[in-house]
Amino acid sequence: MEDIEDLLVGNGGGGAPPGFRLPLNAVGLNPRKNNNKPKLTKLDHRLASKVPGSQTIYIKTFGCSHNQSDSEYMAGQLSAFGYALSDNPEEADLWLINTCTVKSPSQSAMDTLITKCKTAKKPLVVAGCVPQGSRDLKELEGVSIVGVQQIDRVVEVVEETLKGHEVRLLHRKTLPALDLPKVRKNKFVEIVPINVGCLGACTYCKTKHARGHLGSYTVDSLVSRVRTVIADGVKEIWLSSEDTGAYGRDIGVNLPTLLNALVAALPSDGSTMLRIGMTNPPFILQYLKEIAKFCVTHVYTPFFMYQSNLGAMNREYTVSDFRTVVDTLTALVPGMQIATDIICGFPGETDKDFAQTVSLIKEYKFSQVHISQFYPRPGTPAARMKKVPSNIVKNRSRELTSVFEAFTPYNGMESRVERIWITDIAADGMHLVGHTKGYIQVLVVAAESMLGASAIVKITAVGRWSVFGEVIETLSQIDEKAASNRRISSQVRCDPCSNQDDSCACSNDPHCGTCGPESCGGEIALEESRVSRIDKLLEDRSSRNLMGWLLRKRKNHVHKVENDIALGSMKKQECVGGSIGGWDVIDKALLGGMLFSFLTIVAVIIHLGYRTPPSK
Repeated sequence: MEDIEDLLVGNGGGGAPPGFRLPLNAVGLNPRKNNNKPKLTKLDHRLASKVPGSQTIYIKTFGCSHNQSDSEYMAGQLSAFGYALSDNPEEADLWLINTCTVKSPSQSAMDTLITKCKTAKKPLVVAGCVPQGSRDLKELEGVSIVGVQQIDRVVEVVEETLKGHEVRLLHRKTLPALDLPKVRKNKFVEIVPINVGCLGACTYCKTKHARGHLGSYTVDSLVSRVRTVIADGVKEIWLSSEDTGAYGRDIGVNLPTLLNALVAALPSDGSTMLRIGMTNPPFILQYLKEIAKFCVTHVYTPFFMYQSNLGAMNREYTVSDFRTVVDTLTALVPGMQIATDIICGFPGETDKDFAQTVSLIKEYKFSQVHISQFYPRPGTPAARMKKVPSNIVKNRSRELTSVFEAFTPYNGMESRVERIWITDIAADGMHLVGHTKGYIQVLVVAAESMLGASAIVKITAVGRWSVFGEVIETLSQIDEKAASNRRISSQVRCDPCSNQDDSCACSNDPHCGTCGPESCGGEIALEESRVSRIDKLLEDRSSRNLMGWLLRKRKNHVHKVENDIALGSMKKQECVGGSIGGWDVIDKALLGGMLFSFLTIVAVIIHLGYRTPPSK
């Protein structure tokens, strides 16, 4: 059990503990006295009579990866104190709802859940951005509240709530420690908040009201956290915040400085990868070459915001700035996949503004675009602006979605050999989920024992949201040193190019041709002879029997049903034309083949039994 002795420190504590930074302008209020405490009901008396830490807690999380990390920290502390965690709200003694204030639908979902909890007469604690940014909401009356910077006191709040008391903790001067106990949703994925709040003043953003001004954790504290989770077996580390690009500006450092320190702490075999969270262009324009260097080696695809009508949004950058970020990084990092967010129907958005957005999506063919309609959030400047008619907003959202779904970004990947990091089980229960260096989702049929492993796969088919691969071998089965030498040799021989149309910087090298994923960028390359050998082995193995052929046909058929198993940050879509798990012709043929083989074996055994001479 990890040390949580500082959990019960009151609000009167001094400054930030060593290694942590105070936010410049924390948002909150002092805990208010409640002179009208509700009387304990019979249910409350029953719960209060239990030994603290013996009850069961149900945790529901809305919102971003930062919120997910907060929930994992709260779950870790509750579990360390002895509380049981359950995914079933009906069997829980208390509900803990971690809320999101970005969009109206998520807050409406929170309202519905609060009503359901009150109807069930369950003790309730509400955490997250909604109570922190809108503390006087009617829905929060009579409910215990824990603020975004008070998550390290969740045990106190839960204990008092179980006793029938209403608790409100919304004000704090320090950031929660990074080394608190944690129960991860995925044990192979660690979400590390590198800072809270931001430097922006976007006219539509309610999150700033909750998370406040920028407050960064120190480089040393983040490196320490990364080393700890790597020792726990984590294979994917997400650097999360409201704006990762602004990291460190309040403490005199920057994102490249942090990345340099974190990469140095990663395993040399590349078994653990970093992923940069949402980044606004203004704060990384001057660091693009440094960011690209890390994306070539240890960092997954960055995530950027793009919006139309940027002036009214007060986004502090232009379309030209956005293009510069995308063009530079995709040129310096072959195979990079850029993800972005787009809001449709912001107040003042004209037909020309929207047409510019559509044109940009068509031009870049982003692999991930998170499209949402504008929702006015109470208390923001945008809520007072003249709204675009709702029917126009809906039509623009549909049109943009259709444009985005009209192209397949992974065409041409068939037969490519890629390294992937496997961290999850797909929603269909058949596939494991891995990601390439560019964070392309790869679905493979493999044993669950491969979770947490890195593997070399051959891409067999592509879909709209994912690609499908066949595992050639895990990296534990190949010579790690040889693979490392090949990567180093590739990087020395050919530095990333500044333009995809230019020849490589080392074009005088007879081994280096024009730029491409195989010639530049430090991708893990296998020698042509080895790839040919692997292809031959696959062909030999595939021609051995009918069962092998049916199995491969079953797997390659998956992309035809336009399945979308989108996990992590990808948007989940419903399958078109049927489910992967459905019984199609291939399934029936496969089952028939298995049944025929079984009956044949039984017949042979019976036949041999009759032919066996009786013993004397």
